[in-house]
Amino acid sequence: MNEAQRQILLGTARDTVKAVVCGAPVSRSSSDDPLLTACCGCFVTLKTRGRLRGCIGQFTSDRPLIELITEMAEAAATKDPRFFDRPLTVRDLDHLEIEISVLSPLARTVDPLSLRLGVDGIYIKRGYAAGCFLPQVAQETGWSKEEFLSQCCCHKAGLPPDAWKDPKTEVYLFTAEVFGASARAI
Repeated sequence: MNEAQRQILLGTARDTVKAVVCGAPVSRSSSDDPLLTACCGCFVTLKTRGRLRGCIGQFTSDRPLIELITEMAEAAATKDPRFFDRPLTVRDLDHLEIEISVLSPLARTVDPLSLRLGVDGIYIKRGYAAGCFLPQVAQETGWSKEEFLSQCCCHKAGLPPDAWKDPKTEVYLFTAEVFGASARAI
């Protein structure tokens, strides 16, 4: 993805978050660009002053990426249950940082330790329990491969820390094109 395409997606996310926080209608973006209309998964992460304020995404989509960015930005600003008690405010907009992760398709692995820290994200599923970490989480935390997998199991999926070692647990890897900016810079 080139810089102009990234800026369009970041601007779409910024405009969506601003509208939601200010109580204005959210405009739906569209594009003729094949990369922006591709059907792929994405996550939108919002931070203020370096602190997480919302992160929502989905792994697949039947809608164009630019439309999914709008939907995920709105959800990150309003529907992340970790922040129901601390919703974004108009004052937060001056310090808002937006990060977008455009995802590759999920690929199941039989060797979870084959993951490449900082390159691969993980999605772990067993029955109805599931959790994921984006690739950048490994860089932010400094965890080893085992810690990355175990933390996802216990803190995201609600499974025992070593559930990733059990063949009944499905472990998927994916990559992400990650980019972002402060809302003022977009």
